Amino acid sequence: MASCIPLHGQTFTLKSADVGGQATEKQVFNSFGCTGQNLSPQLSWENAPAGTKSFAITMYDPDAPTGSGFWHWVVFDLPATTTTLPTGAGDPNKGLLPAGAVQSMTDFGAPGYGGPCPPPGHGLHQYIVTVYALKTDKLGLDAKTGPPLVGFNLHGQTLAKASLVFYYGR
Repeated sequence: MASCIPLHGQTFTLKSADVGGQATEKQVFNSFGCTGQNLSPQLSWENAPAGTKSFAITMYDPDAPTGSGFWHWVVFDLPATTTTLPTGAGDPNKGLLPAGAVQSMTDFGAPGYGGPCPPPGHGLHQYIVTVYALKTDKLGLDAKTGPPLVGFNLHGQTLAKASLVFYYGR
């Protein structure tokens, strides 16, 4: 008689001490009629797969009325030793990212974090923050690279990814 003992493997997981289900004033953009602090959320991740050589992070709003969503944050070439980013790391002027990390263009037209600011009355938008465990040290891209090209390169280099979702509307 055989017995089944469930085995619970540890999964690649993304967490944040700053965001749960809803954005707060800390994460919200500070322009286009929004008056937030525009601080990228604290992020931490664990259980990256074996062979991870670097990480990337994106924040995407699929509900933006653009026909193609809206990219709020794109970061790549984070060293494999990185497992956390502090609040505000998305501000290129603060120097809070590890050496060698690259923040590239967002749909705001500049590198760095740009927080939620959906059109008034458009309902709740979802903001998907994803960390990618990559099988390469560097993507070979720079801060002027747009989100579609970064995404194309991420797709071919991803070992695993983990996401969290939060919402905001006004």
